Amino acid sequence: MKYFHFSFLMWTLVLTFFQYCLFSGSYRASAADTLAPTQFIRNGSTLVSSGQTFELGFFSPGESNKYYLGIWYKRLPDTVVWVGNRENPVIDSHAFLNISSTGNLFIFDGQNTTIWSTNSSRSAKNPIAQLLDSGNFVVKDEDTYEDTESYLWESFDFPSDTQLAGMKIGRNFKTGINRYLTARKGVNDLSPGDFTFGLGNDSLQFVVREGTKKRLRIGPWNGIKYSGRPSQIIPIFNQVSVYNAEEAYNRFEVTDKSIISRLTVNESGLVQRLVLYENTSEWTVMFTLQNDLCDDYAHCGPNGICKINQLPICECLEGFVPRLERMWQVLNWTGGCVRRTPLDCQERGGFLKIKNVKLPDLLQFKLDERMNLKDCRVECLKNCSCTAYANLNYNGSGCLMWFGNLIDIREYIEEQSEQGIYIRVPASEIRTGDSIWKSRRIVIIVASSMLFGLLALVLMCWYMIRKCRRKIKESQANKEDLELPLFDFVTIASATNNFSDSNKIGTGGFGLVYKGELFKGQEIAVKRLSRNSQQGVEQFMNEVAMISKLQHRNLVRLLGCCIKRDERMLIYEFMSNRSLNYFIFDETRRKLLTWPKRFEIIMGISRGLLYLHQDSRLRIIHRDLKASNVLLDNELNPKISDFGIAKMFGGDQVEAKTNRVIGTYGYMSPEYAIDGKFSVKSDVFSLGVLLLEIMSGKKNRGFNHPDHYHNLLGHAWLLWNDEKALELMDRCLEDSCVEAQVVRCIQVGLLCVQKHGEDRPTMSYVVRMLDNEEITSTLPPPKEPGFYVERSSADTSAVGLHMEPSTENAVTLTLEEGR
Repeated sequence: MKYFHFSFLMWTLVLTFFQYCLFSGSYRASAADTLAPTQFIRNGSTLVSSGQTFELGFFSPGESNKYYLGIWYKRLPDTVVWVGNRENPVIDSHAFLNISSTGNLFIFDGQNTTIWSTNSSRSAKNPIAQLLDSGNFVVKDEDTYEDTESYLWESFDFPSDTQLAGMKIGRNFKTGINRYLTARKGVNDLSPGDFTFGLGNDSLQFVVREGTKKRLRIGPWNGIKYSGRPSQIIPIFNQVSVYNAEEAYNRFEVTDKSIISRLTVNESGLVQRLVLYENTSEWTVMFTLQNDLCDDYAHCGPNGICKINQLPICECLEGFVPRLERMWQVLNWTGGCVRRTPLDCQERGGFLKIKNVKLPDLLQFKLDERMNLKDCRVECLKNCSCTAYANLNYNGSGCLMWFGNLIDIREYIEEQSEQGIYIRVPASEIRTGDSIWKSRRIVIIVASSMLFGLLALVLMCWYMIRKCRRKIKESQANKEDLELPLFDFVTIASATNNFSDSNKIGTGGFGLVYKGELFKGQEIAVKRLSRNSQQGVEQFMNEVAMISKLQHRNLVRLLGCCIKRDERMLIYEFMSNRSLNYFIFDETRRKLLTWPKRFEIIMGISRGLLYLHQDSRLRIIHRDLKASNVLLDNELNPKISDFGIAKMFGGDQVEAKTNRVIGTYGYMSPEYAIDGKFSVKSDVFSLGVLLLEIMSGKKNRGFNHPDHYHNLLGHAWLLWNDEKALELMDRCLEDSCVEAQVVRCIQVGLLCVQKHGEDRPTMSYVVRMLDNEEITSTLPPPKEPGFYVERSSADTSAVGLHMEPSTENAVTLTLEEGR
């Protein structure tokens, strides 16, 4: 009996000690990077990778009472890169993580109920879990040599919404693992959302899906880049894409150790590359995959091609016509195109080549990696159902053949490439093409003869031109007329730390923008023309000609330029508070702009635009007024920037027309977007959109409301007609607003965005209406806005030109950070 009591006492002491270790956390992994079967992680304790980069533990997002196992950057705890139990969060704070003796991970709640676990088919003698400095959480045998093949399980095989450096996105055909990103449902709801990003069923293309519906597609890898994507040489990255019998995946590596990068898909479905520079704590968006309407999947329907640099942006492929002509007339292209002349299998027919396009979706296709292009053509002709063929690889190898409709083709003009797609057409279409080519040859011959006649005259002038070439080149900056200061290249290079990445603050179609500091301590912004820019020289000259002659407190100040050989740079005053959209569209920063400050910004923008239209020596039409082109100085005073596509009016000129519409959808007036007509009233329309965005804190483009399918303009119009205009106001302004002033600004904004230009006020009247309280009672009622219908209830496809492809891809510059 004494022995029994002694044994019972010993077991009690052992169990008490074990429970103490289990629930007090005194025996746990909190400073190390590994977890053994005798250890556990519970709320309040963590693993930290050996290089102090990543941390693993339990956390609760925001004000949520749910707990998740996650991995985050140790110095940036709000940036969570992986979540284990996102589908089954713990609802109490007593959860803990443990690894079993066979090597499986388990999350238990306070009642020891299994909440989440891994299911490895292999086991280990001495299993441990380790958080690596790459952010990968792995399970392995402690006695096994360190290599990825020995991992029993790893978090990199089960991504959340983030791809880290070294992580593969794609398929392993041997193990059956499919790695893809899944967005969260909301900021504080980490459960899987509707949007995913990963390889398509063909294992060749990457796709963004909303549920089962495709929203964006990236064409197959051709050995250099993804089909249809502009080539982007980013020195700090190495992209690796693999397609073989065992695996198909993409991963990236960061070559610059001072930079951290990740790829994410957010709750709205946007796939973004984010970077974090050394000694900073704020992520910068390097690029977003969704850039414009042509990136929307199948935007132009079957057998249509999307061309973002023309209006309308959709047209049928050669040999095809709209299937529903009436729908195309109202800019609804979802019906696509059909053949003008049906294919006749008895005729041989032929192919028309289209270059610089994204290859069609691989819905019905055949791939033969052994074939060359010539054999591919022969094989396609043998099959009556074959509608197109192309090389898979840039070096000419690999044969892709399509059967059925050709879907989701878009044009790219940023670069020239011989690789293209060959569309099958009847023999009659080929003859038509030959006839056109013969006519063109005749025109070319005649034109060449005329040019030859002028050659003698050109040669006579050559000697004089040679003497003057240097002077002509220098005069490109209008030095003698504009009296614009010229900066030395060495001075600018020194001011920007030799144009280092750490000084980069923006990018666009023109090139890059750098922050610099002159030897006297003056901060500057340097806009450097990219040598590969097709439109940069024109924009450079236009901006020099425009802004150097303008002086107003609400226009950004051009300090000078720098010209050396093929270098072209513009030097501006530095704007420390970035751009207006950096504040008004951000949930936190928008609160810094109280109503009095927003009203000051509205008045400043209006006075700056009035100066351009009426008070300057030249009448200037800006053509791209938007939130990102309004910069803020250190006192949040607004300054209109970016005159790259501005136009100068002379004398009594009131309107002009262009065949090349460049600007930003969402801000463009109807007459400019559709007919290419622009005037001072075009800028007034853009100002009206901007006013309503400042009022509401919402973007016109992509605005959504549960009760209707209008954009922001339509929403404001509905509220105004229902006498509920104040409901448009940003809620964070409730404590600081002057209601009568807010209503007046909304009314002025609606007057500015009226459909017809003649109904819109002039800028002088706009300033009077905004600045004069007594005029409120005499203001006219606004009429219907232009471009206010955004989506139909039956389809989320665009109706009308209301979306906003960024002019970064044209000629204007949108800053990432401000200048």
